[in-house]
Amino acid sequence: MQSLTIVGPGRLGQALGRLLSSAGVPVLYVAARRLAAARAGVRFIGKGEPTGLDDPRVTDASVVLLTTADSAYEQVAQRLAALRRDWSGKVVLHTCGSLPSTVLRPLQRRGAAIGSVHPFQTIPSPAAGVRNLKGGFWGVEGDAPAVKVAMRWVKALDGIAFHVRPRRKTLYHASAFLVSPTIVTLMAESVRLLRLAGVPARIAWPMLGRFASETVRNCVSLRGPRALTGPAVRGDWTTIRRHIHALKRASPEFVPVYQEMLRAMLRLSGKRVPRAVKEAFE
Repeated sequence: MQSLTIVGPGRLGQALGRLLSSAGVPVLYVAARRLAAARAGVRFIGKGEPTGLDDPRVTDASVVLLTTADSAYEQVAQRLAALRRDWSGKVVLHTCGSLPSTVLRPLQRRGAAIGSVHPFQTIPSPAAGVRNLKGGFWGVEGDAPAVKVAMRWVKALDGIAFHVRPRRKTLYHASAFLVSPTIVTLMAESVRLLRLAGVPARIAWPMLGRFASETVRNCVSLRGPRALTGPAVRGDWTTIRRHIHALKRASPEFVPVYQEMLRAMLRLSGKRVPRAVKEAFE
Protein backbone atom coordinates (compact mmCIF):
# COMPACT_ATOMS: atom_id res chain seq x y z
CA MET A 1 0.00 0.00 0.00
CA GLN A 2 1.17 3.55 -0.76
CA SER A 3 2.11 5.64 2.27
CA LEU A 4 -0.19 8.42 3.43
CA THR A 5 -0.13 11.90 4.97
CA ILE A 6 -3.41 13.27 6.34
CA VAL A 7 -3.81 17.04 6.31
CA GLY A 8 -6.54 18.55 8.49
CA PRO A 9 -7.52 15.71 10.86
CA GLY A 10 -11.11 16.58 11.69
CA ARG A 11 -13.88 14.07 12.27
CA LEU A 12 -13.64 12.55 8.80
CA GLY A 13 -9.85 12.68 8.65
CA GLN A 14 -9.51 10.86 11.96
CA ALA A 15 -12.09 8.21 11.10
CA LEU A 16 -10.73 7.58 7.63
CA GLY A 17 -7.16 7.57 8.94
CA ARG A 18 -7.95 4.86 11.48
CA LEU A 19 -9.83 2.75 8.93
CA LEU A 20 -7.14 3.05 6.26
CA SER A 21 -4.41 2.31 8.79
CA SER A 22 -6.32 -0.80 9.89
CA ALA A 23 -6.59 -1.79 6.22
CA GLY A 24 -2.81 -1.70 5.89
CA VAL A 25 -2.20 1.83 4.58
CA PRO A 26 0.95 3.24 6.29
CA VAL A 27 0.06 6.62 7.82
CA LEU A 28 3.32 8.58 8.02
CA TYR A 29 2.21 12.06 9.10
CA VAL A 30 -0.86 13.84 10.42
CA ALA A 31 -0.63 17.58 9.74
CA ALA A 32 -2.71 20.47 11.03
CA ARG A 33 -2.48 24.23 11.56
CA ARG A 34 -2.30 23.61 15.31
CA LEU A 35 0.08 20.95 16.54
CA ALA A 36 -2.39 20.04 19.29
CA ALA A 37 -4.95 19.10 16.64
CA ALA A 38 -2.38 16.98 14.83
CA ARG A 39 -1.52 15.18 18.08
CA ALA A 40 -5.20 14.52 18.78
CA GLY A 41 -5.51 13.07 15.28
CA VAL A 42 -2.55 10.77 15.81
CA ARG A 43 -3.97 9.56 19.13
CA PHE A 44 -7.28 8.60 17.51
CA ILE A 45 -5.78 7.12 14.35
CA GLY A 46 -3.14 5.23 16.29
CA LYS A 47 -0.43 5.86 13.68
CA GLY A 48 1.61 8.67 12.20
CA GLU A 49 3.70 11.56 13.44
CA PRO A 50 2.03 14.89 14.26
CA THR A 51 3.34 17.92 12.42
CA GLY A 52 2.45 21.36 11.05
CA LEU A 53 1.25 22.27 7.57
CA ASP A 54 4.56 23.87 6.62
CA ASP A 55 6.71 20.84 7.46
CA PRO A 56 8.26 19.60 4.15
CA ARG A 57 8.09 16.03 5.46
CA VAL A 58 4.34 15.92 4.80
CA THR A 59 5.23 15.57 1.11
CA ASP A 60 7.29 12.42 1.73
CA ALA A 61 4.24 10.15 1.54
CA SER A 62 3.06 8.73 -1.78
CA VAL A 63 -0.46 10.07 -1.16
CA VAL A 64 -1.56 13.26 0.60
CA LEU A 65 -5.18 13.32 1.77
CA LEU A 66 -6.78 16.69 2.55
CA THR A 67 -9.69 16.52 4.98
CA THR A 68 -9.81 20.19 5.96
CA ALA A 69 -12.81 22.54 6.06
CA ASP A 70 -14.21 23.20 2.59
CA SER A 71 -13.23 26.87 2.68
CA ALA A 72 -9.58 26.00 3.38
CA TYR A 73 -8.79 23.71 0.43
CA GLU A 74 -7.53 26.37 -1.96
CA GLN A 75 -5.22 27.97 0.61
CA VAL A 76 -3.93 24.63 1.89
CA ALA A 77 -3.26 23.43 -1.66
CA GLN A 78 -1.15 26.53 -2.29
CA ARG A 79 0.78 26.06 0.95
CA LEU A 80 1.50 22.42 0.16
CA ALA A 81 2.56 23.23 -3.40
CA ALA A 82 5.15 25.63 -2.02
CA LEU A 83 6.78 22.84 0.01
CA ARG A 84 7.95 20.83 -2.99
CA ARG A 85 9.03 21.96 -6.44
CA ASP A 86 8.33 18.61 -8.14
CA TRP A 87 5.22 16.64 -7.17
CA SER A 88 5.57 14.11 -9.99
CA GLY A 89 4.50 10.63 -8.94
CA LYS A 90 2.52 11.97 -5.96
CA VAL A 91 -1.24 11.69 -5.53
CA VAL A 92 -3.26 14.34 -3.70
CA LEU A 93 -6.90 13.67 -2.82
CA HIS A 94 -9.49 15.72 -0.99
CA THR A 95 -12.75 14.65 0.67
CA CYS A 96 -14.96 17.67 -0.08
CA GLY A 97 -18.35 16.82 -1.56
CA SER A 98 -19.11 20.24 -3.06
CA LEU A 99 -15.78 21.09 -4.72
CA PRO A 100 -14.15 19.37 -7.71
CA SER A 101 -10.59 18.12 -7.61
CA THR A 102 -9.50 21.18 -9.62
CA VAL A 103 -9.34 23.12 -6.33
CA LEU A 104 -6.02 21.26 -5.98
CA ARG A 105 -4.70 22.65 -9.28
CA PRO A 106 -1.61 24.33 -7.67
CA LEU A 107 -0.40 20.82 -6.87
CA GLN A 108 -1.35 19.47 -10.30
CA ARG A 109 0.72 22.19 -11.93
CA ARG A 110 3.73 20.84 -10.07
CA GLY A 111 3.14 17.31 -11.31
CA ALA A 112 0.76 15.73 -8.79
CA ALA A 113 -2.22 13.63 -9.80
CA ILE A 114 -5.27 15.16 -8.12
CA GLY A 115 -8.68 13.77 -7.26
CA SER A 116 -11.49 13.68 -4.73
CA VAL A 117 -13.06 10.88 -2.71
CA HIS A 118 -16.19 11.84 -0.80
CA PRO A 119 -18.18 9.58 1.52
CA PHE A 120 -21.94 9.97 1.08
CA GLN A 121 -22.38 9.64 4.80
CA THR A 122 -22.88 11.77 7.89
CA ILE A 123 -19.92 11.89 10.29
CA PRO A 124 -21.02 13.46 13.61
CA SER A 125 -17.87 12.21 15.37
CA PRO A 126 -14.67 10.29 14.54
CA ALA A 127 -16.00 7.19 16.35
CA ALA A 128 -19.26 7.34 14.38
CA GLY A 129 -17.23 7.62 11.18
CA VAL A 130 -15.31 4.46 12.00
CA ARG A 131 -18.66 2.67 12.42
CA ASN A 132 -20.48 3.94 9.37
CA LEU A 133 -17.85 4.52 6.69
CA LYS A 134 -17.24 0.81 6.12
CA GLY A 135 -19.51 -0.57 3.42
CA GLY A 136 -20.59 2.93 2.40
CA PHE A 137 -20.91 4.81 -0.88
CA TRP A 138 -18.14 7.08 -2.19
CA GLY A 139 -18.19 9.69 -4.96
CA VAL A 140 -14.86 9.90 -6.81
CA GLU A 141 -13.44 12.00 -9.64
CA GLY A 142 -10.11 13.35 -10.83
CA ASP A 143 -6.95 12.27 -12.63
CA ALA A 144 -6.66 8.56 -13.40
CA PRO A 145 -3.85 7.78 -10.89
CA ALA A 146 -5.76 9.57 -8.11
CA VAL A 147 -9.02 7.81 -8.95
CA LYS A 148 -7.17 4.50 -8.91
CA VAL A 149 -5.96 5.15 -5.34
CA ALA A 150 -9.43 6.24 -4.26
CA MET A 151 -10.99 3.11 -5.76
CA ARG A 152 -8.44 0.93 -3.96
CA TRP A 153 -9.28 2.56 -0.64
CA VAL A 154 -13.03 2.18 -1.15
CA LYS A 155 -12.56 -1.49 -1.97
CA ALA A 156 -10.45 -1.94 1.18
CA LEU A 157 -13.36 -0.48 3.18
CA ASP A 158 -15.89 -2.81 1.49
CA GLY A 159 -17.54 0.24 -0.05
CA ILE A 160 -19.11 1.11 -3.38
CA ALA A 161 -17.46 3.80 -5.52
CA PHE A 162 -19.15 5.81 -8.26
CA HIS A 163 -17.98 8.62 -10.53
CA VAL A 164 -19.31 12.16 -10.04
CA ARG A 165 -19.30 14.84 -12.74
CA PRO A 166 -16.83 17.46 -11.46
CA ARG A 167 -18.89 20.42 -12.74
CA ARG A 168 -22.00 19.10 -11.00
CA LYS A 169 -20.50 18.35 -7.60
CA THR A 170 -22.41 21.14 -5.92
CA LEU A 171 -25.68 19.47 -6.96
CA TYR A 172 -24.31 16.15 -5.71
CA HIS A 173 -23.53 17.72 -2.35
CA ALA A 174 -26.88 19.53 -2.19
CA SER A 175 -28.58 16.14 -2.49
CA ALA A 176 -26.82 15.04 0.70
CA PHE A 177 -27.86 18.26 2.43
CA LEU A 178 -31.51 17.57 1.60
CA VAL A 179 -31.56 14.20 3.35
CA SER A 180 -29.29 14.66 6.37
CA PRO A 181 -29.22 17.98 8.27
CA THR A 182 -32.71 18.79 7.00
CA ILE A 183 -34.03 15.54 8.49
CA VAL A 184 -32.42 16.42 11.82
CA THR A 185 -34.06 19.86 11.69
CA LEU A 186 -37.48 18.47 10.77
CA MET A 187 -37.30 15.82 13.47
CA ALA A 188 -36.31 18.38 16.10
CA GLU A 189 -39.32 20.50 15.13
CA SER A 190 -41.55 17.40 15.17
CA VAL A 191 -40.40 16.60 18.70
CA ARG A 192 -41.20 20.16 19.76
CA LEU A 193 -44.75 19.83 18.38
CA LEU A 194 -45.15 16.45 20.08
CA ARG A 195 -44.03 17.96 23.38
CA LEU A 196 -46.63 20.72 22.97
CA ALA A 197 -49.19 17.97 22.38
CA GLY A 198 -48.20 16.35 25.67
CA VAL A 199 -45.91 13.56 24.44
CA PRO A 200 -42.84 13.15 26.72
CA ALA A 201 -39.41 13.42 25.10
CA ARG A 202 -38.51 9.88 26.17
CA ILE A 203 -41.36 8.68 23.93
CA ALA A 204 -41.13 11.29 21.17
CA TRP A 205 -37.55 10.64 20.03
CA PRO A 206 -37.67 6.82 19.73
CA MET A 207 -41.17 7.02 18.26
CA LEU A 208 -40.03 9.43 15.55
CA GLY A 209 -36.91 7.35 14.98
CA ARG A 210 -38.98 4.27 14.24
CA PHE A 211 -41.42 6.27 12.14
CA ALA A 212 -38.70 7.91 10.04
CA SER A 213 -36.73 4.66 9.64
CA GLU A 214 -39.78 2.89 8.25
CA THR A 215 -40.43 5.81 5.90
CA VAL A 216 -36.86 5.59 4.57
CA ARG A 217 -37.17 1.82 4.06
CA ASN A 218 -40.42 2.28 2.15
CA CYS A 219 -38.97 5.09 0.06
CA VAL A 220 -35.94 3.05 -0.98
CA SER A 221 -38.05 -0.05 -1.63
CA LEU A 222 -40.75 1.76 -3.62
CA ARG A 223 -38.37 4.27 -5.22
CA GLY A 224 -40.01 7.54 -4.26
CA PRO A 225 -43.56 8.71 -5.01
CA ARG A 226 -45.33 5.45 -4.18
CA ALA A 227 -43.99 5.69 -0.62
CA LEU A 228 -45.85 8.95 0.00
CA THR A 229 -48.64 8.74 2.57
CA GLY A 230 -50.65 11.23 4.61
CA PRO A 231 -53.52 13.67 4.18
CA ALA A 232 -52.07 15.59 1.21
CA VAL A 233 -51.70 12.44 -0.87
CA ARG A 234 -55.23 11.37 0.10
CA GLY A 235 -56.61 14.79 -0.75
CA ASP A 236 -57.76 15.39 2.82
CA TRP A 237 -57.55 19.18 2.59
CA THR A 238 -59.62 19.73 5.74
CA THR A 239 -56.86 18.11 7.80
CA ILE A 240 -54.19 20.11 5.96
CA ARG A 241 -56.02 23.35 6.78
CA ARG A 242 -56.19 22.30 10.45
CA HIS A 243 -52.43 21.70 10.38
CA ILE A 244 -51.86 25.18 9.00
CA HIS A 245 -54.07 26.91 11.57
CA ALA A 246 -52.46 24.96 14.45
CA LEU A 247 -48.94 25.75 13.21
CA LYS A 248 -49.77 29.45 12.91
CA ARG A 249 -50.50 29.44 16.62
CA ALA A 250 -47.78 27.09 17.88
CA SER A 251 -44.93 27.54 15.39
CA PRO A 252 -45.57 30.45 13.00
CA GLU A 253 -41.95 30.55 11.85
CA PHE A 254 -42.33 27.00 10.53
CA VAL A 255 -45.44 27.67 8.43
CA PRO A 256 -43.41 28.67 5.31
CA VAL A 257 -41.41 25.43 5.63
CA TYR A 258 -44.63 23.41 5.83
CA GLN A 259 -45.98 25.28 2.81
CA GLU A 260 -42.95 24.61 0.63
CA MET A 261 -42.75 20.97 1.73
CA LEU A 262 -46.44 20.56 0.85
CA ARG A 263 -45.89 22.04 -2.59
CA ALA A 264 -42.91 19.75 -3.25
CA MET A 265 -44.87 16.74 -1.96
CA LEU A 266 -47.79 17.46 -4.25
CA ARG A 267 -45.52 17.97 -7.25
CA LEU A 268 -44.01 14.57 -6.52
CA SER A 269 -47.46 12.99 -6.36
CA GLY A 270 -48.70 14.81 -9.45
CA LYS A 271 -51.24 16.98 -7.62
CA ARG A 272 -51.80 20.70 -7.11
CA VAL A 273 -52.45 22.76 -4.02
CA PRO A 274 -56.17 23.60 -4.06
CA ARG A 275 -57.32 27.21 -3.66
CA ALA A 276 -58.80 26.58 -0.19
CA VAL A 277 -55.40 25.44 1.08
CA LYS A 278 -53.60 28.38 -0.54
CA GLU A 279 -56.01 30.72 1.23
CA ALA A 280 -55.26 29.04 4.57
CA PHE A 281 -51.62 30.09 4.27
CA GLU A 282 -52.54 33.75 3.83
